[in-house]
Amino acid sequence: MEEANSSSGVASNVARAIVAALNWNSTPDDRRAAVSYLDSIKTGDVRVLLNTSLLLVKEDWSSEIRLHAFKLLQHLVRLRWEELSSIERRNFANLAVELMYDMTNHSEEWPLKSQKAALVAEIVRREGIQLWQELLPSLTSISNQGPVQAELVSMMLRWLPEDITVHNEDLEGDRRRLLLRGLTESLPDILPLLYTILERHFGAALSEVSRQHMGVAKQHASTVAAALNAINAYAEWAPLADLAKFGIIHGCGFLLSAADFRLHACEFFKLVSSRKRPADTSASEYDSAIISIFQILMQVSRELLYKSTSTAGSVDENEFEFAEYICESIVSLGSTNLQCITGNSSMLSIYLQQMLGFFQHYKLGLHYQSLLFWLIFLLLFKALMRDLVMKPKVTSAPSGDVSGSAQLDNEKQMILSLVNEDICGPILDVSFQRMIRREKAFPGSSFAPVTLELWSDDFEGKGDFSQYRSKLLELMKLIASLKPILASSKVSDRVFLIINTPFASLVPLQDLAMMESVQVSLENIVASVFDGSNEFSGGGTELHLALCRIFEGLLQHLLSLKWSEPALVEILGRYMDALGPFMKYYPDAVGGVINKLFGLLTSLPCVMKDPSTSGARNARLQICTSFIRIAKSADKSILPHMKGIADTMGYMQREGCLLRSEHNLLGEAFLIMASAAGLQQQQEVLNWLLEPLSQQWVQLEWQNSYLSEPLGVVRLCLDTSLMWSIFHTVTLFERVLKRSGFKKDNLNSENSSMQHPLSSHLAWMLPPLLKLLRALHALWSPSISQTLPAEVKAAMMITDAEKYSLLGEGNPKISKTSLTFTDSSQADTEANEVDIRNWLKGIRDSGYNVLGMATTIGHPFFKCFDIDSVALALMENIQSAEFRHLRQLIHSVLAHLVKSCPPEMWEIWLEKLLHPLLIHLHQVLSFSWSSLLHEGRAKAPDVQCILATSDLKVEVMEEKLLRDLTREMCALLSIMASPSLNTGLPSLDQSGHINRLVDTSSLKDLDSFLSNSMVAFMLKHNSLAIPVLQICIEAFSWTVGESMTKVCSFCAAVVVLSISTRNVELQKFVCKDLFSAAIKGLTLESNAIISADLVGLCRDIFIYLCDRDPAPRQVLLSLPCISPLDLAAFEEALTKTLSPKEQKQLMRSLLMLATGNKLKALAAQKTVNVITNVTGKVQQHRFLTEVL
Repeated sequence: MEEANSSSGVASNVARAIVAALNWNSTPDDRRAAVSYLDSIKTGDVRVLLNTSLLLVKEDWSSEIRLHAFKLLQHLVRLRWEELSSIERRNFANLAVELMYDMTNHSEEWPLKSQKAALVAEIVRREGIQLWQELLPSLTSISNQGPVQAELVSMMLRWLPEDITVHNEDLEGDRRRLLLRGLTESLPDILPLLYTILERHFGAALSEVSRQHMGVAKQHASTVAAALNAINAYAEWAPLADLAKFGIIHGCGFLLSAADFRLHACEFFKLVSSRKRPADTSASEYDSAIISIFQILMQVSRELLYKSTSTAGSVDENEFEFAEYICESIVSLGSTNLQCITGNSSMLSIYLQQMLGFFQHYKLGLHYQSLLFWLIFLLLFKALMRDLVMKPKVTSAPSGDVSGSAQLDNEKQMILSLVNEDICGPILDVSFQRMIRREKAFPGSSFAPVTLELWSDDFEGKGDFSQYRSKLLELMKLIASLKPILASSKVSDRVFLIINTPFASLVPLQDLAMMESVQVSLENIVASVFDGSNEFSGGGTELHLALCRIFEGLLQHLLSLKWSEPALVEILGRYMDALGPFMKYYPDAVGGVINKLFGLLTSLPCVMKDPSTSGARNARLQICTSFIRIAKSADKSILPHMKGIADTMGYMQREGCLLRSEHNLLGEAFLIMASAAGLQQQQEVLNWLLEPLSQQWVQLEWQNSYLSEPLGVVRLCLDTSLMWSIFHTVTLFERVLKRSGFKKDNLNSENSSMQHPLSSHLAWMLPPLLKLLRALHALWSPSISQTLPAEVKAAMMITDAEKYSLLGEGNPKISKTSLTFTDSSQADTEANEVDIRNWLKGIRDSGYNVLGMATTIGHPFFKCFDIDSVALALMENIQSAEFRHLRQLIHSVLAHLVKSCPPEMWEIWLEKLLHPLLIHLHQVLSFSWSSLLHEGRAKAPDVQCILATSDLKVEVMEEKLLRDLTREMCALLSIMASPSLNTGLPSLDQSGHINRLVDTSSLKDLDSFLSNSMVAFMLKHNSLAIPVLQICIEAFSWTVGESMTKVCSFCAAVVVLSISTRNVELQKFVCKDLFSAAIKGLTLESNAIISADLVGLCRDIFIYLCDRDPAPRQVLLSLPCISPLDLAAFEEALTKTLSPKEQKQLMRSLLMLATGNKLKALAAQKTVNVITNVTGKVQQHRFLTEVL
C-alpha cells in the first residue's frame, strides 16, 4: 500500500510538472524547474520511470499528460531497455499490448492512438523477432474487435518496419537484419491482414454512410487511412510479387477511384513505381507486377487526360492535385521500369502518348512532371541510338544467344520507330512556348501562349524559373542531337514567326521577352546540332547540307534586318552570336556577321553620361560581347578576319567612336581568336593590346601624384578622365590574364616548357597596381577615413546591392554598365558618389582578380616580385579591412597564391603574408563569434555605420558577413591541407591496429616534411602555427557545420603529423587541446554534418597516441558519465577489431556513454519516430462529403 501511494505521489508530481512545462502562462523559473524535474525522472530510477509513466497513460488523465507519458515510455524503450530484467521487459510488453485491447473510448484522439501503436512497435524492435511472432496472432484477434482496434493494429504495423527504410543508429546492423528477416517471413500474414482490414472497413464505411451513421462511418474511414499508411510502410521494401499475390496492388488500384483515399493510394504507387528490377529468379514475377501497375496507372491517366482536356473549366483543383500525384507516379514508373513493357509495342506507344499528353497539358504541374520523364527517356534513347549504330563494329554474339539478342534488337528498333517527329515536334513546340515566365508574358503580346499556365514565381516546390528553363533547354538539346533537321527547322520557323518585320523596327516592345526566349532556344539548339558529336544521327553530307540551308536562310534574314531601336539591336546581336557554332563549320558566313555587328555598333550613339542613351550603351556593350561569343564558338573560322577586325577597331578609335570599355571587350575577343591560332599569334596580340597602355601605366608622374599617399586617391577622383582610364586599364589586365595561357592542343604541338605569354608583362603591369591597391586599402584606416570628404565616405559604405544580397531580398535591376559607363574621353570634371563607389568596387574586384590570376603563372610571379611590396599593399592595413573585403581578398588573391606558390618559395612568401592575416582573422572571428553566440550580434564593421530602419536587418547582415568570412577562412585551411600541397604526408595504417609498443626511433623530425607538406611548414613556424591552430580549436564551437568539413581536413593533417613525428609540443596539443575540442564540437547540433569526421579524429588520436601520451585517456575520464571500467572495456573492444569503421562506431558509442547522451551532433543523426497524421484528418473530413 505504501509503495502504491508513493508511486501515485510521484505520478501526481510528474503530471504537475508536465502541465507547468507545457503551459505558456507558467513563469520562466517554473518552466525551467518543471523541465529539470522531468529530466530527473527520465534519467533516474528506471522502474520509477516505468511505473509512473504506466500510471499516467490511463484514461483518467488529460490528453497532454497521457501523450507525454507515452513519450516517456518510448524513451525508456529506446535508451534504457537493457536496465530492465528479462521478466520485467516481457511484462511491460504484455501491458503495452493490453493498452491496445482496452479501447473503451472510441473517440480517443489520434495522437494518443498513434503513440500506443508506436510504443508496441518500439518494444518489438527492441525485443526482437521472437516477441513479434508471439504477438502476431493477438494482433489479428485485436483487429477483429472493431474499427478502432483495427486502426490501432494498422498503426502498429505501420511503425514496425520504420527502421528498415530509415537509418537509426539505435538499431544496430544485426538487429536490423533480424527485424527485416522476421518481417519478410511474416509478410504472408501481415499483407493479407492489411488487405482484409482495407476491404472490410472500406465496405463498412460505405454501408454506414448509406444508413446515415456518420460517426461510425468516420471510424471506419480512419481505419482505411491507417491501413493505407501501413501498406505504404511496406511498399518500399516488400517484394512486389507478394504485394501482387496478396491483393495489395489490386486494392490500392481500386481505391484510386475513391476520392477520400486516392491520395493515400497514390503514395503507394509512387513508392512501388521507383523500385528497381531484381537480377535474380524473381524478375519475371516482378515484371508481371510492374505491368499490372502500368495498366492501373495508364487507365487512370487516360481518364484524367480526357476529362481535363475535354472539360477543362469543370475540373477543380482537387482533381488536378490527384492528377499531379498520378503523373508523378507514372513518370517514376516509366523512368525506372520502362523495360518491363518494351516488349509490348501497343502498351509502350500508349504510354508515350500519355506522357506527351501530360507534357502538352496546360496545367504547369502536369507538364513539369512529364518534363522529368522525357529528360530521362531521351537520354536513354540517345544511348540506344549510339548502341545500334556501333553494333556492327562489335563482334557478333555466340550462337546460343542469337534469339535473345535478336529479340533485344527488335525491341530497340521498335522504340526507335516510336520516338519520331510526331513525338519530338510537339515537345519542341510546347518547350518554345513555355520558355517565358508568366510575369513577362504581356497580355498585349502577339505571341503570348494564352492557353498555357506559364511558370510563375508562385509555383512552389520546383525550384526557381532558371532551373526549370534549364531543364527545358536540356530537353531541346537532346532532341536537337537526335533529330537535328527537325529541331533546326522548328527553331528557325519560330524565329521567323517572332521576327516577322524584316525591313523595319516595327516589332512591339512587349514582344521583347518572347524574342529573348526564342534566342536562348536557338542558341542551345545550334550548340547541340554543331557540337561535333552527331555522327550517329546519320545523314552524312546530306544532313550537313540540309542544316546549312536552314541556318543560311535564317542568317540572311537576320542580316537583312534594319533595326535601330537599341533594345532590338541588342537582341539582334545575341541572335547572331547564337549562330557561332554554325559559323565554325561554315566559315563563309563569318564575314557578313562581322560586318553586320560593326554596322550595328556604329549605328548607335557613342554618348555615355546622357541617361537617355543608357539603352544604346547596353546595346553597344552587347554587340562587343557578341564578338567574344563568336570568337569562342566559331574557333578557327574567324582567323582570316582578324586583320579586318583590328583595322576597324583602329579606325573607330581614331574617330573617337570606340569607348575604352568596348575596346577592352573587343580586345578580349581578339585574345580568344589568337589562342586558336597558336602561342606566337597570341603573343603578338598581347603586345598589340598592351604596349600602348604600358607607356602610360608605368609613368611615375601619375603614380607619385596620386599613389604616394592615401589622400592621393581622393585627388584622383577629381580627375575623372585619368580615374576611369586607370579603371579600364586594370579591367583590360583582368581580361588578358583570363584569356591568355596555354591551350592543350598548343602544348601538344609546341614546346611545353615555353613561358606563359604574359610572363614578360608582369614586371610593368603589377607594381603600379600594388601601389593603387595599397592606397585604396588605406582609405579604410581610421586615421585616413576621418579626413575624407563626405562623398568618398559615402562611396566606401556597403552598397544597396550588397545589402539586398546579404538579406536574401529581391535585388533591384542594376545597370550592366554600372562599373564601366564612364569613358576617359567623355568624363565629367568631377566624379559623384555613385561614380566613386563604382570605381572603388571595380578597382578592388578587378585588381584582386589580376593579382590572383598572376600568381597562377607560377615562378615568373614569385621570383620577379619583391614580397615586401606585395605584403605592404595587401597587409599594411589589414586591421582596418571590413569583412566583405577580407573575404574577397582571401578568395580572389590569397587562395590562388597559396595554391600556386612553389615549395621553395614558401619561406619567403607565406610567412610574411599569412602571419598578419591569420593573427587578424583569429582576433576578429573570435570576437564576432563570441558576440554572436552570447549577445546575438556579430558586430561586423561593414554595417556599423548603417542607419537601418530595422535592427533585425542589421543583425542578419552582420551574421551573413561573419559566416561568409568564416567559410572563406575554412576554405583556405582546406587548400593548405590539400593532397597536392602535402604530397609527403604519410597515410595512417588503415588496419587500425593498436601498437602498444610504439618504436619511437622510426619517427621523423617535423623538419623532414617541410619541403613537401604545407601543413608541416605552417606548424614549424610558430608565427603561423599559433593563430591557425587557435582558429581550428575555436571553430569547433562555431555554428558553421557546412564549412567545418574543411577545418577537419586541416586538423586531420595535423593529427597525421603528430603521429608521424617526434614533435612533443605538437603531440601534446593534439592529445589534449584538439581531442577535447573535437569532443566539444560534438555537443553542437550544427556539427551533425561533420560528426563522422569528428569521431574519426577522436579515433585516430586515441588509437595512435594514447600509449605515447596520457592526455587522451585523461580527457575521456574527465567526461561526466564514464568510469575507468568503461574505458577499459572500450580499449579491450578496440583490440578485437581491425576495422576502422567498427573502431569509429566504438568510439562513437563510448562518447555517447561518457557524456550521458549529451552530444547533440550525434543525437541529431538518429531518426526519431515523429508521428504525424499526414493527410488522415483531411481524408476523414472529405470522406463523408464525397460519399454523400
